[in-house]
Amino acid sequence: MDIKTKLKLITQNTEEVLTEVELENLISTNTPLRHYIGFEISGLVHLGTGLVCMQKIKDFQEAGVDCSILLADWHSWINDKLGGDREIIKNMGVPYFREGLIAGLKCVGADPNKVKFVLGTELYHNNDDYFATIVEISKYTTLARVKRSTDIMGRQANEQADFARLIYPPMQVADIFIQGLNIAHGGIDQRKAHVIARAVAMDLKIKPVIGLDGKKIKPIAIHHRLLLGLQKPAIWPVPRENIRDVWITAKMSKSIPKSAVFIHDSPDEIKEKVMHAFCPPKETEFNPIIDWVKSLIFIINEKAELLVKRESRFGGNITFHSSEEICDAFQKELLHPEDLKRAVAEKIIEILEPARKHFETPEVKEKLYKIKEILNH
Repeated sequence: MDIKTKLKLITQNTEEVLTEVELENLISTNTPLRHYIGFEISGLVHLGTGLVCMQKIKDFQEAGVDCSILLADWHSWINDKLGGDREIIKNMGVPYFREGLIAGLKCVGADPNKVKFVLGTELYHNNDDYFATIVEISKYTTLARVKRSTDIMGRQANEQADFARLIYPPMQVADIFIQGLNIAHGGIDQRKAHVIARAVAMDLKIKPVIGLDGKKIKPIAIHHRLLLGLQKPAIWPVPRENIRDVWITAKMSKSIPKSAVFIHDSPDEIKEKVMHAFCPPKETEFNPIIDWVKSLIFIINEKAELLVKRESRFGGNITFHSSEEICDAFQKELLHPEDLKRAVAEKIIEILEPARKHFETPEVKEKLYKIKEILNH
């Protein structure tokens, strides 16, 4: 694969690459590319995690990148996920979450067997260099910057927050260096931690990332867009100057079940959630249904078609071949929100068929049952 093609695969459908010039240099020098993305074990796997993130991993795989996923059980513990119970996170949350990500990889056509799953507990066990790297990173980072970075946890540190939350960002940065990775991947909400990693990279002595020439290099940070949840944003209309900040707060969230479709949801559950979604007429910039068209349907399959079924008195059936066609029709009010919702729901059901089959396997189904039991208590 030539440099241009590989670079396009790695950078397509992203919000930001820090930096593309550095990435191109790694590719042109045939540096082995080692990637990771980390996930808190925080509940059920939704479309943002299961499809958007896994679709990007598919791009990395096709470009010949060595891909890994960190199942961040310690980070989940710090952030009080699953009640902050380490044993539940590790023994029940992790097995389910791993299966959820495997199901997502199947849905987008990626190869689960070519993704390395790393459990935080195992990575840190008897690993003095990891904890020394946390200290080293902390020595090159200010308290103010760490506090600003705690919003990667979905909350900000304040005077009442427990001190453990301040350990989270240096740990996340240390995850990159201790594994010797040169590509850190995540949603745009992970930007602050990745920027810290790049800022301290040239100062680290214990576990710096080393290039082929034996010199220290900064890890490349690659950020994809966040998938909007189905709920109406807290601020509406959204001020254009604040669109990124509002987008992050309105992203799909496990903690707001009606805002999220989970990868193993039944067809009826998917239809119900999508049909109740926020979908303002003519709005194509901040609209969850339009976002799903852009971020899922025509990304997972570039040759996808979206069939909108309508009665003849409303114009009859129509097939769209791109997100641009849909946006144009929606802005001109040639496509009604309810018709678009029905079509999107049917397409999501189709895309998620491999995940539903995966979770029909008795052993995997049992893992889903156990995590749902915990979440419902």
